[in-house]
Amino acid sequence: MSIIIHHTTCPVCDSTDLKPVLSAKDYTVSGDLFEIVECKSCTLRFTQNIPDADSIAPYYQSENYISHSNTSRGLINRLYQAVRKKTLLQKSKLVITATGVSKGNLLDVGSGTGAFVNEMKQQGWQVTGLEPDAGAKAVAKKLYGLELADINQFFQLPLASFDAITLWHVLEHVHELNDYVQQLKSLLKPNGKIFIAVPNYTSTDAAIYIEYWAAYDVPRHLYHFSPRSMQVLMAKHGLKIKDHKAMWYDSFYISMLSSKYKNGSTNLVAAFFNGLRSNFTALMDVKKCSSVIYVID
Repeated sequence: MSIIIHHTTCPVCDSTDLKPVLSAKDYTVSGDLFEIVECKSCTLRFTQNIPDADSIAPYYQSENYISHSNTSRGLINRLYQAVRKKTLLQKSKLVITATGVSKGNLLDVGSGTGAFVNEMKQQGWQVTGLEPDAGAKAVAKKLYGLELADINQFFQLPLASFDAITLWHVLEHVHELNDYVQQLKSLLKPNGKIFIAVPNYTSTDAAIYIEYWAAYDVPRHLYHFSPRSMQVLMAKHGLKIKDHKAMWYDSFYISMLSSKYKNGSTNLVAAFFNGLRSNFTALMDVKKCSSVIYVID
C-alpha cells in the first residue's frame, strides 16, 4: 500500500511557516502534478504529498532517466554524454584538491551507473559505491565491471573511515534527509570533506522556466535547495560549508529539458541563451548557478 507524505513542518528547520509556490508536472514517468511548498524561514522548497521510500520506485522506471539507464537516446542525452567525460575529470580534481589527498578512501552515495566510481578508481582511490537501483547497478557491472553495494549498507559502514564522501545530485532524492546528513558526518575522517551537488532553484534558469524548470523533477526530487537552506541544514548537524563550486554545464542541460517541457519540443537557440544568461549571473555570484557543489567539513 502506498503511503503519501504530507509535511506540516519544514524538513530542514522544522518551521511551520510554509507557503505553496507552484505546481510542477512529472514529465518523465507519470504526468502527475505535485505541489511545491517553500519554507519562509530557511527558504527550502520541497515537494508535497510524495510517495514514501517504499512506494516511490515506479517513478524512476523510465528509459529516459539517464542516471539509471545511461541512455544516449535523444539529442539532449547525447549532449549530456558528450560533456560527461570532462565533468568527471573536473569532479575528481576538485576532490583531490579540496581534500589534499591524492589517493584516499572515498564513498560515493547514489552512484547511478558507476561513471564517477570508475573515474576515481582509475585515479587510484579506494572507492565504495552505493546505489539503490538494480538496473543502474547492472549497467555499472556491464560498463565498468563494478560491483556497487546496496544503498541499505549506508548506515552499516565503518565510522570515520572516508577522506571524501560524494553525493552528485543525490541528496534531493533522500527521504531520511536529517538521518543521512548526520551519518555523512559520522562516516567522515577528521580532516575529510563532503561534496554535495544539488540543483539551485534560486538560479536564473529556474526563474525563467518557473514550473517548467526541469530540475524540480517531481516527485523524484523531494527537496529543492537554496544556498541558505543548505547552510541551515549543514549547521543543524554541526557541519560547515567551506566553498561553493559552479556546475556550468547544468544550466544548458536543464534549459534544454525545460524548453522541451514548456513548448513540447526543445528550442535549442533559446535554451542555449537562457543557459548562458544563467551562467553570466553566476559568474558574479556562484550561489546563483543552476547547480551548486557544496564543499563541506
